[in-house]
Amino acid sequence: MGPAIGQSLPVAIGILLSPMPIVAVVLMLVTPRARANSVAFVLAWLVGLFVAGTVVLLMVGAASADAGATPVWLSWIKIVLGLGAVLVAVRQFRGRPRPGVEPPAPKWMAAIDAFTPVKAAGLGLLLSVVNPKNLLLLVSGAAAIAGATSDRGTQLAALAVFTVVATLGVAAPVVVYLATGPRAAHLLEEVRVWMVHNNAVIVAVLMLVIGAKLVGDGMSAL
Repeated sequence: MGPAIGQSLPVAIGILLSPMPIVAVVLMLVTPRARANSVAFVLAWLVGLFVAGTVVLLMVGAASADAGATPVWLSWIKIVLGLGAVLVAVRQFRGRPRPGVEPPAPKWMAAIDAFTPVKAAGLGLLLSVVNPKNLLLLVSGAAAIAGATSDRGTQLAALAVFTVVATLGVAAPVVVYLATGPRAAHLLEEVRVWMVHNNAVIVAVLMLVIGAKLVGDGMSAL
């Protein structure tokens, strides 16, 4: 299981550090339903990642069974995903806000105050597996696991570790809030402001690093 975790861990860290989901959780923690909404969001995020990752593993496993033990196409998938991540990095960096300019906040942020736990869970699923950047990383992580081992049990165990690591980013603010209560409000607000302002640069750096790794892994396996 070690190689599968090692191959997918950098991608999981990329999801972990994704700014917008963390900002969403922080915003929930300053609403009247802070506890229920934030917990619902984190649980839905975790379940969404694991279920979607499992689907990718099953699809890759079925295709591998038809193609042979070590399909070359899996290496090409890594290369394509890596190039896609690099393109996202370039686009994010070019679209970064200029110094002194405050980036516009996504429209869904304005509605978080009125969220119920069900809506919070829906947003967790949306940001975990429907968000294009996260979906690209999730598929990349699952492909890395599939390329490291063909044993189904080992793949699912590695995916569980991947999912937990990828969830730490959105879970950390909730843990801080539950441990310190309203005293965490000032710290969480500072985190939110910094992440919103630097979202484009953070995503660009993460995507560039992960994209380069995927391209390198794919080319080395050809």
